Amino acid sequence: MAVAILLLTLGGCDHLELMNPKGSIGAQEKDLILIALGLMLLVVIPVIVLTLVFAWRYRESNSKATYMPKWAHSTPIEIVIWSIPCIIVAFLAVLIWETTHSLDPYRTLESDVAPVNVEVVALDWKWLFIYPDYGVAAVNHLAIPVGTPINFRLTSASMMNSFFIPQLGSQIYAMAGMQTQLHLVADEAGIYAGRSSAFSGPGFSDMHFDTVAVPRKQFDAWIMQATNAPVALDEASYRGLEQPSIKTPATTYARVTPGLFDSIVDRFMAGRMPAVALNDAICTPQGLVSRRNY
Repeated sequence: MAVAILLLTLGGCDHLELMNPKGSIGAQEKDLILIALGLMLLVVIPVIVLTLVFAWRYRESNSKATYMPKWAHSTPIEIVIWSIPCIIVAFLAVLIWETTHSLDPYRTLESDVAPVNVEVVALDWKWLFIYPDYGVAAVNHLAIPVGTPINFRLTSASMMNSFFIPQLGSQIYAMAGMQTQLHLVADEAGIYAGRSSAFSGPGFSDMHFDTVAVPRKQFDAWIMQATNAPVALDEASYRGLEQPSIKTPATTYARVTPGLFDSIVDRFMAGRMPAVALNDAICTPQGLVSRRNY
């Protein structure tokens, strides 16, 4: 009853998106969650049931129950209570070993379709998506073609953040001065919620974006529309964009400065920081960091 009430409570929310995957990675992770849950319930349910049975059978008023105050050991019981958990742990060990490699976020997806490269920058408190092969970018709007692997490179221009599209799969962290990778695919057209899953300050709760998965022709049309956007994403416009803001509307940029993503990563690297970023940096025992973040 408690489980049923909990599911009904969550039914009107978006918390079950993880159980409604729209991509192969998300589907595999859903299966992994359900398998692990089922194996745990093999132990939990019998324990709960037997606890209630024993409490009822050996209640004080039951005179038919055998009273054995000196009982302390049973080999058959020991075999059962130790062998079942050992088998479950061994099965989980093999399962986790295999899925750790098959679902490695750095592992590229096998496909006959050429992937789309997207560079992701976590800002305060918004997401910047750069399409380096097309020279366009968008804020809080991620357009992707259906059935096409998406190769993400991620970093942060401020504090650590976490990139997550529940219906497509794996969560990955974005960290300043570093870059991580993630590979996802959408198998169905639709609009999927993306979010930050790591607290990062006052605007964290509104750090959402729409992942719009569309057929390839519609994606190409969006790229063409983005290339005609009136605003270019150069160093000056990026400086304005990285200023903290909350509930930033979706915006499209054209004529993205080549290498912008790498320069954002490098600005926190001692000895590699571009001159334009030095005015915004100070030296600490941990190295060069952004003056604003310090």
